[in-house]
Amino acid sequence: MTIEEIKRLVARGEGRHLEFKHRVPEPERLAKEVVAFANSGGGHLLIGVGDDGKIVGVRDSEEEEFSLNQALAMNCRPTIRWTSERIPVTPKRDVIMVTVPDSHRKPHYIVTNIEDGSGPAYVRVEDMSIEASPESVALMRSELSGDGVRFEFGEKELLLMRYLEQYGRVTVDGFAQIADMSREDASELLVTLTRASVLDQHREARGDFYMIHYEA
Repeated sequence: MTIEEIKRLVARGEGRHLEFKHRVPEPERLAKEVVAFANSGGGHLLIGVGDDGKIVGVRDSEEEEFSLNQALAMNCRPTIRWTSERIPVTPKRDVIMVTVPDSHRKPHYIVTNIEDGSGPAYVRVEDMSIEASPESVALMRSELSGDGVRFEFGEKELLLMRYLEQYGRVTVDGFAQIADMSREDASELLVTLTRASVLDQHREARGDFYMIHYEA
């Protein structure tokens, strides 16, 4: 990739598939961005570009790439496949473009507890990387398993569909309240109906919501 192509990419601004960093951030923060891309259709992380879109490059790209490799090797699980490329900005500065493809091994997590390797999953919502809801994690796991889904349309399902026809959207907590269910049961039902393409899950920074699925 050339510097002119980088300029055109930067001109689009940060979004679901593009993130700018002035330099390689702290390992956990870096892992969060890469995990979110892998869980959300892939994306590009441009290191050496400010939040305002100013292309400044990094001075020691070899050292930055070493930090990048170390951080992602130790802080992402399962391992994420990614590539990096140096694009010269000046004779002494480069932009490092990290390309993260959509993963077929999702959900991916960042490691916050070194002892047991546990930590949260992240997803992209617009230009942010946010912690994935339990429902998002369950849906990603179901993609990996490839198992089919079966359910019966009962009283709770009919109540949900009538509610959605009237109000358009519902959250897990909202459905649990109107259906007098536990949050866990409401979550399981919404995930099942989403897997069955009866509902669509939509993500916002303040939380997920569900709408009736309509064929395009």
